[in-house]
Amino acid sequence: MEKEITTVDQVLPNRLLLIALNGRPIFPGIFTPLMVNTAEDLNVIERAYESDGLIGLVLQNTEVANPEVADLHKIGCVARIMKKVNLPDGGVNVFISTIKRFKIKRVLSRQNPMSAAVEYIEDLWEDPVKIKAYARTLLSEMKESAENNPLFSEEMRLNMVNIDNPGKIADFIASVLNLEKEEQQKILEEADVLKRIYSVLIFVKREQELLHIQKKIQNELNERIEKSQREHFLREELDAIKNELNIPTDAKNRDYEKFKEKIEALNFTGEIKETLDDELDKFALLEPSSPEYTVSRNYLDLVASLPWRDNTVANFSLTKAKKTLENDHYGMEDVKKRIFEYLSVRKMKNDNKGAIILLVGPPGVGKTSVGKSIARAMNKPFFRFSVGGLTDADELKGHRRTYIGALPGKILQGLKITKSRSPVFMIDEVDKMGHGGNRGDPASVLLEILDPEQNSAFRDYYLDLPFDLSDVLFILTANTLDNVLEPLLDRAEIINLSGYVDQEKVQIAKKYLVPKSLKKNGLQKNQVVYSSKILLEIANFYARESGVRNMEACLDKIHRKYTTELLENVDFKTVEAKDGKMLIDSVSDEETRNLLLKEKELTDEDLKKYLGKPPFSDDDIKKADVAGTAIGLAWTSMGGDTMIIESVAMQSSPGKGGLQLTGQLGDVMKESAMIAKNWISAHFLKKGKITPRWLETHSIHLHVPEGATPKDGPSAGITMATALYSLITGKKIRPNLAMTGELSLTGQVLPIGGLKEKTVAAKRNKIRKIIIPKANMRDLEKIPENVKKGLTFYPVSRMEEVLEIAFGKAK
Repeated sequence: MEKEITTVDQVLPNRLLLIALNGRPIFPGIFTPLMVNTAEDLNVIERAYESDGLIGLVLQNTEVANPEVADLHKIGCVARIMKKVNLPDGGVNVFISTIKRFKIKRVLSRQNPMSAAVEYIEDLWEDPVKIKAYARTLLSEMKESAENNPLFSEEMRLNMVNIDNPGKIADFIASVLNLEKEEQQKILEEADVLKRIYSVLIFVKREQELLHIQKKIQNELNERIEKSQREHFLREELDAIKNELNIPTDAKNRDYEKFKEKIEALNFTGEIKETLDDELDKFALLEPSSPEYTVSRNYLDLVASLPWRDNTVANFSLTKAKKTLENDHYGMEDVKKRIFEYLSVRKMKNDNKGAIILLVGPPGVGKTSVGKSIARAMNKPFFRFSVGGLTDADELKGHRRTYIGALPGKILQGLKITKSRSPVFMIDEVDKMGHGGNRGDPASVLLEILDPEQNSAFRDYYLDLPFDLSDVLFILTANTLDNVLEPLLDRAEIINLSGYVDQEKVQIAKKYLVPKSLKKNGLQKNQVVYSSKILLEIANFYARESGVRNMEACLDKIHRKYTTELLENVDFKTVEAKDGKMLIDSVSDEETRNLLLKEKELTDEDLKKYLGKPPFSDDDIKKADVAGTAIGLAWTSMGGDTMIIESVAMQSSPGKGGLQLTGQLGDVMKESAMIAKNWISAHFLKKGKITPRWLETHSIHLHVPEGATPKDGPSAGITMATALYSLITGKKIRPNLAMTGELSLTGQVLPIGGLKEKTVAAKRNKIRKIIIPKANMRDLEKIPENVKKGLTFYPVSRMEEVLEIAFGKAK
């Protein structure tokens, strides 16, 4: 028989880089993946891939972590790297095509990267006719084994039949047989094809014998299962007898009867009934010691616990609902009005149909408390969970029951906890949820959960049965809409919650925060007295933010320190708190009681004593008190804010003039700066106040401070243009003036968003006059009067009007 022909692209080198195999050897003529994880092997793969793509694969003869050439067998297989795929964990999946046996002749590098001079081994064909006969016998025996072994796929059978080289047939069969690695290594080291086929034939006969024994065992198991089924029916009859005689049954039977009774009471039909009947039958056959028993029991427990038939219509009073909203929240008239409108529609229709409400606003403005109030107003159970940073879709839709420790998703967990089919679900931080990834796309799953067209037959992976979510009221929260999917915005009714002005913070503190904090820190009502002036100072100098979280933290800090002061003078040898009671209720001594109940009215000195030096001062308020500066209003996910625009002009070489921008500006803001510069240049050129020569010989640097914070958006357009006008003319803008508006290249002032948040920020920063686009007058009407109080608004439609107002020509 002819020798195997080596093609031109398989001319093999005399030196090879080596990779140690610690599992099983790899035979020639195989196309297979190879996982590479160690840094040393990765280095070998990279070097080989960049050169001729050839590597030597050799089985280890000892179990060591960092093998050297001395730890390897002498015979291996050369392989060509066909494809390389980088894995997320840093490893590499390499697809290789093995070519030929080789023998290590001389070691070139003992340690990683290992390399050696090799000699390639040719197959020996001493008796071709006998080899052919043995090969046919081997194929015949292997076909019989493959038919009785389900592990042999159709593709493996076809590959085996289509190989025309007897040596390669033996190699292929040896690679798929379940042999010890040392047995496979011996076959790899055998160059004589006849001896190789004979060795493989012996192993195939051994495999047939094992299959015969396995089949015998399988038949015995089937007989046992039939016996187990008979025992099951007998046990059912025994349980019936025990029930008649009032004899207690075991825990498993009690569970079975409980689940069966609950499921039958739900009167399921169709797919749900068939699936649950099968699951009950399987549960009855399982032994309590079986791992499947716990899986099946947990599944049936979930099914029996879900509110499948909860058809109660929420019975709530609109008067009480309105009172609840008023008592729970100060201000927020627009928010409470829209929520009350929703409740009115639900009352008129007298149904439980759910809805999707999206509450948008900066942290600490009361989004979560609004959701709780809606649930209380509607007499519905409330369940909250956060999806901020969530990257695993199974957290929402459940894990498949094939996994150990699988759980249903958050939605079904919430339904099981609330025991209602129409609860209020609050899903926090939807703008911070992951999109896509190795574990699915949670954002897309949330869309399915919230889609009224799909959620009436929602399928959790764990339950794997349709469940109706159409009666659930979903309340979502977000700090900004920028990262929320557009289809989700289409499905939701969006309600904006703006930040609070200082006067609102004072009222919120008096009505809610102070009583809550006093109780939290073990103090009595009115034991610490706050004047409006003190609360205003806390809001101004310690909690200058959109929400009230920092203000609440300041109150907690004051009350903790005051509580500590009171207890420093108590003799605990004579005073001991009783279980379940506050300390004050356990004290009978009048002097000690008076000490613990001592009241305190807070002063400015107390603020510094308890809260320390104020983090904010009037000096922190932004002022445009030099030429080339102007104050703008911005909107961020944390609420409104003021920002100062600074500009300077520097003389440069002719033709080197231009605009330099700093402050981490986004693309849209950079475009706004270019528009502002070009409009101002055209404006001055037209009036003859500057020459083209001036523009060519001056470079303008425009900067927005707080450079570590990214900034973007078009609403600073007129502010940038005003700063540049101030720079060129040397005039300062009017004090306490801020502005917001997009500037077009023709000088039009275009509308912006977030006017209420920007107005709140302006008032917080002592701004008294605000320039806004005329097109935003409709938004100005929606802002509450207490927010607008003390502010003067200048609606404009042209940049020329902005300049007149900013530089003193308007009243």
